[in-house]
Amino acid sequence: MESTVLFKIEKGRIQYQNKQLFQDLDFTIRVGETWAIAGDSGSGKTSLLKALAGQLPITGGRWEAAFFEPLKKNGNLPADPLFSWRNLVAFVDARHRFTNLSHTNTFYYQQRYNSCDAEDAPTVAELLEQEGRNPALFGWNAENVIATCQLDKLLDKQVILLSNGETRRLLTGLALLKNPALLLLDNPTSGLDKEKRIEFEQLLARIIASGIHVVLSLSHHELPASITHIAQLKNGQIQSISNRQQYHQVIELNTAEYNAPQQLDAWLKMGHVPEFEEIVEIQNGRVQYGNRIILEDINWKIRKAERWSISGHNGAGKSTLISLITGDNPQAYANNIKLFGKKRGSGESIWEIKKKIGFVSPELFQYFPQETTVAHAVESGLYDTIGLYRPPAAENAMLIQTVLHALGINDYATNRLQLVATSVQRLALVARALVKYPPLLILDEPCQGLDHNQTEQFKNLMEELCRQTSISLIYVSHYADEIPAAVNRQLVLANGKMVTLQHS
Repeated sequence: MESTVLFKIEKGRIQYQNKQLFQDLDFTIRVGETWAIAGDSGSGKTSLLKALAGQLPITGGRWEAAFFEPLKKNGNLPADPLFSWRNLVAFVDARHRFTNLSHTNTFYYQQRYNSCDAEDAPTVAELLEQEGRNPALFGWNAENVIATCQLDKLLDKQVILLSNGETRRLLTGLALLKNPALLLLDNPTSGLDKEKRIEFEQLLARIIASGIHVVLSLSHHELPASITHIAQLKNGQIQSISNRQQYHQVIELNTAEYNAPQQLDAWLKMGHVPEFEEIVEIQNGRVQYGNRIILEDINWKIRKAERWSISGHNGAGKSTLISLITGDNPQAYANNIKLFGKKRGSGESIWEIKKKIGFVSPELFQYFPQETTVAHAVESGLYDTIGLYRPPAAENAMLIQTVLHALGINDYATNRLQLVATSVQRLALVARALVKYPPLLILDEPCQGLDHNQTEQFKNLMEELCRQTSISLIYVSHYADEIPAAVNRQLVLANGKMVTLQHS
C-alpha cells in the first residue's frame, strides 16, 4: 500500500520574473520520507525549496499541500481563516533576515564589529521570544529548542555578533519554534565545523523523530544518515531519484579531474601583484567586548608569498581575527598591527590599506546588495565599496570581463545578483577580491555554495595563482579537501587563542 502523500506536484511549472525554472515537474513527498535535493550549481535546488515553501508560485499542472487538511480536520490548528498550509512550512535560507530592535532596518556588514551599533540588534533570547509560534504539534517549545540547538550560551548575545555557524543553529531553532509539518533547509551544514556537522546529524534525527518531515538541499560533502531519498536536479529537471547507495555511485561516476582555467593567464597579463616583503604582523592581539574576550595573545606574522590556513571551531574567533587585518573592526586600531611593513595608525588611511587586500567571506555575501549586477559587484572591488556607488568606468570593462572569464561566470555579467545562483554570487565576490591584483588575498569559506566541479576548478585556479605570483593568501575552511595544496602553513584557533602555528 502506497504511503500517505504530504506534498505533491504534477506537471508543475515554476518561474521567477519571466524566467522558466522548472517545466513539467513531478515531485512527491510521502509520510516517512526525508529528501535531499542534489545537483550542480544553478540546477534549481533553492528554487524547488522556495516553491515548496510557497515563496515561488507553482503554475500549470496540479499541486497539493496534502498535509494541511488532516491537521485542520483534527482541530489542531487555529480557527483563523488566514491560517494556511504556508504557516506550517518553515524555510531556513542561506541568508538571515534579522532586523534591528525597532524592526525598521536590516544590518550592514561592519555592524557586528561596532559594539555601539551592535546594541541595536536583538539578543538571541529576545529573538526567540519574538518568534511567532504555531500550536506545538510536534512538541517543540523554547526550552527544548534552546537545549537541542545549543543556544543556551548564546542567549545574551546580540544576533549580529553570532558566527556563521551560530547563526545557522539559531535559524534552525527559530524554524522549529513554528512546529512546521515541513521543514526546508537550504544547504544546512554550510559553514559548520566537523563537530557541529556531527551534531547537526543528531539534531536532524531528533527533528524527524518528532514527526516533522524534512527536505534539504545538499552540498557535495556528505549525505546525512537520516536521508531516505535523493532527487538529482539538472537544468531545471529532476534527472533521477535514488536511494543512498545509488547516489554515492552517481557521485563516484561523476568525479573527474579539472585543469586550471587558461583564462587566468589573460587576466595576469593585464596587471601584476605588487610585492611587499612583510604582509601582516600582529603582536599580542586582543579583542574584547565588555567582559567577553573574543581574541587574546595573538602573535602572527605573514611574509610575501606565504599561504596560510586558519581553522577552528565555530565561534573560535576566525572572522574577528580577519577583521583586525582588514580594518573592519574598530579595535584594530587599539592593537599593535603592521600591514605591508607599516604600523597601523601611522598615517595610511583605511582605504589605502584596503587597496592592498582582496577579501571575501560569508558575512560579505550576507550583506552585499542583491540589486547589484555581477559586473558592478566586481567593479566595486576596485573602490573597496560594498556595492557600486558611481557610474561604471568604460576603462574597467575589459579587466572585469577577463576576471569573470577566469572564474567561469562571464555569461552572468549583466545579471543582478538576486537573479543568479548562489554559487555565481559567491564567485562574483571572489572576482571582486581578485580584480585589483591584491598582494594579500583573504578567502573566508570561499567554496560555500559551490558544487563539486566548481570547487575543484576554484582550487586549481588558486594553485595556479600561487604558482605564477607572489600573492600571500589566508584561506579559511572547515573542509580540508577544499584547501589548495599551495596552502602549507596553518594557524588554529580555539576559544580565541592560538593553539597551533605551523610552518610546513
